[in-house]
Amino acid sequence: MSAYGTFTATSTSVDLLPSTIWDLPQPVRDKPASPFRRLAMHHLRLDRARTLPDLLEYTHRVFAAEIEEGRTYPQETDGLGRGSGSDSRGGDGMLSSGVEDASTADREVYTRAAYEAYFWAGDVIVAIGTEDDAAHGEGTGRGGNVEASRGGRSWEEALVGFYYVKPNYPGRSSHPTGIRATVSPLPTPPVTHAMGVLRTQREGAICNAGFLVPPPHRQFGYGMVLGKSYLHYAPLLGYKASVFNLVYASNTGSLRIWDSLGFTRAGLIPRAGRLRRADGSGEEWVDSIIYYRSFVDEKEWTRPIE
Repeated sequence: MSAYGTFTATSTSVDLLPSTIWDLPQPVRDKPASPFRRLAMHHLRLDRARTLPDLLEYTHRVFAAEIEEGRTYPQETDGLGRGSGSDSRGGDGMLSSGVEDASTADREVYTRAAYEAYFWAGDVIVAIGTEDDAAHGEGTGRGGNVEASRGGRSWEEALVGFYYVKPNYPGRSSHPTGIRATVSPLPTPPVTHAMGVLRTQREGAICNAGFLVPPPHRQFGYGMVLGKSYLHYAPLLGYKASVFNLVYASNTGSLRIWDSLGFTRAGLIPRAGRLRRADGSGEEWVDSIIYYRSFVDEKEWTRPIE
């Protein structure tokens, strides 16, 4: 439930966008070098994700642990369910393991049902680390399918990040229901949406996204690559602009990414979050930044709405 009511996912089956390969940046001084050379980005919807063994189980555990940490997302576990609670598809709702123990059975956790309703209500992009040595450009080429990119590895080894893309507002400020981008086959090198790949039946509007890099894969620069891929995929999904409602001021890594990618700091909400302190010594009030970026030239906004 939001201030505007409940957002519901569309049940219409849609074509998935082509996968892409993204080069990783050179490691920054004092930062570790990535074990991968590139990231393969794959577009998924919930119906497709359910066909990939253990993907939803693993990403749910990662996201639930992030919620439990209480420093980046506004959700809380209180009242959402207990460790042995129900699940929309029979999952166990664990935070970090598939075995229920005393530490999780008797306390409230972020359930699988809540996770799927929130994170998989729209489109999701997953990033798979690859050691592919073939020459690529930024955001180019085809990344194959998810399982081919994973190459028999566990999700813990292969999945370095994932993010959702969905409408930020309902109704007149939302993505029109059922309107999808039609994507022509990618040549080599591929063209981008600005050069004609994107063809929509009607204009989209403003989207929102939420990003997560599992803790073992942090400090390698994957967040920046996820952000760049978002600028590629969100317009292809039919959106014309993006808003991030709650980027907490304590999340300095995210602030650096969105500042560097040309997002505008559209506003500041004082004391928007009651977050846990990094040292574990209780909670504190934290300000939040609102970020905005248009995906199209300003002239596009002056065109008549058909």
